[in-house]
Amino acid sequence: MRFIGFYDYTVILTYLSLVSAVLGMTFAHKGLFSAAMWCLFFSGFCDAFDGTVARTKHNRTEDEKAFGIQLDSLCDVVSFGVAPAFSLYCMGVDSVLGIAILCGFCICAVSRLGFFNVQEAKRQQVEEGTNKYYRGLPVTNSAAIFPLYYLLHKLLPAGIFVTGLYILAALTAFLFILDFQVKKPHLPVFK
Repeated sequence: MRFIGFYDYTVILTYLSLVSAVLGMTFAHKGLFSAAMWCLFFSGFCDAFDGTVARTKHNRTEDEKAFGIQLDSLCDVVSFGVAPAFSLYCMGVDSVLGIAILCGFCICAVSRLGFFNVQEAKRQQVEEGTNKYYRGLPVTNSAAIFPLYYLLHKLLPAGIFVTGLYILAALTAFLFILDFQVKKPHLPVFK
């Protein structure tokens, strides 16, 4: 029996990020918002190192590299687009305006990731290594933005906290597609 795709240690963190996002959505559905935010944060932690881990396998084929890039972006759509949007919906961003903002958030996340994939494929045709800058706010920043804001939930009145979620979701979505440069953090390559 054969399976399609490539399965080795280089994609483990990407899959862990996805699993964490799905768990986070189940926690949010049950009203366990702290657990949902921890899952979102953990997804971001996994994503921060998945590329570094993948680059430790020096004999990857071009197909394996391309698969990893596509897999990463597809999982990022769920982990940093759909999962935060669903969690925010469960936390009270559930009016008609809120749903429109969350749909926009997901559209902007997908657009940002699609744009990244196109630009990265073009860049890799002419140069080696990793990119030094991102264009637009990387969607993975959702893993820090929303959990950090959630820390304020006990300090702010419920109405103000939820209003802040509306504003933060709209602002983050806008920053996903705004064309500006963000320096990419340099993570060590494990040997």
